[in-house]
Amino acid sequence: LLERAVAGALAGEFDAIVTAPVHKEIINDAGVRFSGHTEFFAERTASPRVLMLLTTGELRVALATTHLPLRAVSDAITVDSLLEAGVILARELKRSWAIPEPRIAVCGLNPHAGEGGYLGDEELRVITPAIERMRSGGIRAIGPLPADTVFVPHLLARFDAVLAMYHDQGLPVVKHAGFERAVNVTLGLPIVRTSPDHGTALDLAGSGRADSRSLSAAVRLASRLAAQRR
Repeated sequence: LLERAVAGALAGEFDAIVTAPVHKEIINDAGVRFSGHTEFFAERTASPRVLMLLTTGELRVALATTHLPLRAVSDAITVDSLLEAGVILARELKRSWAIPEPRIAVCGLNPHAGEGGYLGDEELRVITPAIERMRSGGIRAIGPLPADTVFVPHLLARFDAVLAMYHDQGLPVVKHAGFERAVNVTLGLPIVRTSPDHGTALDLAGSGRADSRSLSAAVRLASRLAAQRR
């Protein structure tokens, strides 16, 4: 089914793909090697770098890294990888959201964005040089900003998207802002792909308590993004 979906999307038969949650452990335990939808679509479309963006509509948060242990995040963040993330994010905000000059807030990694190197030097060594290269390329990137400050509503209103450094820096804010409206968008693909921002919740199976609102939001957003790209 996934092979059929991506082939149809690449051929222009389908305007977008919306995937439902899957349980990767169960799939792999069944003898099928599968690391996830995002990795599958990136491989099948020959996309060298994709970016996870979570949105509730008014709030957009992209992740520089995704499913990594916290201790591995610092090593995974490089000037080149952050620059690439900024380029993808800016391009997709222009193409899919019709924002002509997107303003991107770039989070720091450490508390208080490192506080001049006293609380970690990743901001000085990696994040600031990456932001400078983004700006040199015409991207309106601002930062590094303390994550506990950038999400304050009156400051957040100044930006079109936030680039967070790691999974649990960005996602809790999105889910708090609107768990039932949150949608995952895979940026960097030649096709539109969205999914609900939650897991399989197998414990709810057969209970009649499953909430379909995030999946419905994913379908609506996929339709809007596909229309914008035409």
